[in-house]
Amino acid sequence: MNVLLCPDSFKDALSAQDAAAAMARGVQRAAPQTHVQICPLADGGEGSLDALIAATSAERRQLKVHDALGRPRQAAWGWLSDQRTAFIELAEASGLQHLEANERTALHTSTFGVGELLLAALDQGAEKALLLLGGSATNDGGAGMLQALGARFLDQNGEPLPPGGAALNRLARLELEGLDPRLAKLSLEAAVDVDNPLLGERGASAVFGPQKGASPEEVEQLDRALGHFADISAHVLGDDYRTLPGAGAAGGMGFAAKAFLNATLKPGIEMIMQQADMSTLLANADLVITGEGRLDGQSLSGKTPIGVSRAAQRLHKPVIVLAGSLGDGWQACFDEGVTAAFALADGPMSLTDALPRTAELLEARCESLLRLWVHSP
Repeated sequence: MNVLLCPDSFKDALSAQDAAAAMARGVQRAAPQTHVQICPLADGGEGSLDALIAATSAERRQLKVHDALGRPRQAAWGWLSDQRTAFIELAEASGLQHLEANERTALHTSTFGVGELLLAALDQGAEKALLLLGGSATNDGGAGMLQALGARFLDQNGEPLPPGGAALNRLARLELEGLDPRLAKLSLEAAVDVDNPLLGERGASAVFGPQKGASPEEVEQLDRALGHFADISAHVLGDDYRTLPGAGAAGGMGFAAKAFLNATLKPGIEMIMQQADMSTLLANADLVITGEGRLDGQSLSGKTPIGVSRAAQRLHKPVIVLAGSLGDGWQACFDEGVTAAFALADGPMSLTDALPRTAELLEARCESLLRLWVHSP
């Protein structure tokens, strides 16, 4: 019997790799003869770089970049030399997890460090790059990234704009002549785990700005600024991408990636599964177990368990989802190929109590599941 274990991370508790290892211990305790295949996954957010490196044996590299507040930090990126492909995770440079709660300021945070990572990939000779958009601390529409790549954002006096989304309200001239010419030959895929447009009530500022420190008044200010940026971009480029699904990902980075770098926007889980050759792994599996911190109706927008179950459904493979919690609308996942779903808690417990027990609970659930599975007629 072959069991494929392909969880995402359990936020604030376990990485995807550690979650898969805990699952494997439970499976093998119940059925020692079972062949276990581990494939940690992610959906484009934090942890996606680790998942890609694990899946492809890419080289992990380090680069000193500027974080979302312009401070120096070491950021990791991946290099797959035989395919001339770079893996770049936005959160490594401009991630929310690198800021303290009192440092979150959506008005001023910048994606400049992401541009620095892309330049390093170009210097290495990259012909393709996978840009993983998730976990950002930013709401600058990708302006910082473009500035690092050579674009100029100028005010009415011809002075460069300071970092951050709020400054885009003062954008008077956008000069693209300085963009690195090597970008024209770079094939770029941007992983998104949301389908939000750039602007409006479902846009980057309204939906994601508050978690990045924006007050209601600042959300309106940022939405106006991104709208102004979109207006000038449309005039310069001749195309308008503000309503593109995924344009609002990572504070508008989806917009910048498509509009200025001709990126293809793809669900992150699909991109990572492709790199991991999930079609082959699924074809060889008798049972698939996946999971993440929470399964609910929003998971259908591109979260890992649903990406896995949709792919498995095409091959008629059973999929079990183990989640830290089951939220509103989780039953809709049955229509996407999920065979069964279970919450991890083994009794009433608070999140504070549950987090340190996540590995233990995953082991126990997988042991019980495999005991039931192998003894079923």
